[in-house]
Amino acid sequence: MLEPSHAVCSAGRPRLPAGTGHNLPAVLFVTWNVNSLRARLPRVLELLEQHQPDVVALQETKCSPANFPVAELELAGYEAIHHSGGQWAGVALLFRRPLAPDMPLLGLPDDAIPSEARWCEATVAGTRFVSTYVPNGRSLDSPEYPRKLAFLEAAAKRAAAIRMAADGTSLVIAGDMNVAPADADVYDPAVYVGATHASEPERAALAAIQEGGDLVDAYRYVHPDEQQFTWWDYRAGNFHKNLGMRIDLALVSSGLAEGLMACGIDRDFRKGFKPSDHAPLLVWMGLG
Repeated sequence: MLEPSHAVCSAGRPRLPAGTGHNLPAVLFVTWNVNSLRARLPRVLELLEQHQPDVVALQETKCSPANFPVAELELAGYEAIHHSGGQWAGVALLFRRPLAPDMPLLGLPDDAIPSEARWCEATVAGTRFVSTYVPNGRSLDSPEYPRKLAFLEAAAKRAAAIRMAADGTSLVIAGDMNVAPADADVYDPAVYVGATHASEPERAALAAIQEGGDLVDAYRYVHPDEQQFTWWDYRAGNFHKNLGMRIDLALVSSGLAEGLMACGIDRDFRKGFKPSDHAPLLVWMGLG
């Protein structure tokens, strides 16, 4: 079930509202933390077949470079750009043929630990796409917390650099940001007082990425008042209780915002056989 629901045409693309004046091709972009691509490959192939997205950002692929399933994705009709670091982290971008990615970049400039493989970029159809997996941070007193803030700071610098050098190229930075942008993006703000994912420094660092890249939170732009989540802990039945967070984001250039057609979270991929603890975020938008 895609939540919130939208009218979708038989080709799997949303109908444009009458009178919007949009004359742009509808592009479906998906971002999903799969929590091990090899373990979740059947579900990823299911998503590709069911939704036929044009561009997909994956996080926490947990593949070595040699073990990344390039052949299986090619058979499904997708070319992959991947930054694979082995047992932990790892990110990828998938492009549905005949889309041909250009100028790939693996790794975030100024990342203190590039071996963790948390950032990759490529350009297609005049848009620079980024898949990123921000460090968790663990706790406010953990050494991983300043590491997380430093990564977010480097991401803001990179977003600003892409924007300044863009020459008309739009930007989409998407992935598991490990930050809930506002209290409405967690099931109970009181639970997160004094914890990561909802602290003011993290939220300020996320806002700096948006400011640097002139980016809009696609989900919140389309649904200013909805409360939906993209992550639920495996433990204690949290998914069925809907005790989650919205930490998987698609940040899009403000120039693309008026072309946003629909946005939703497909909870069905958090259910069933070997689910990830994240659900995919789907964004329909016009590029051109």
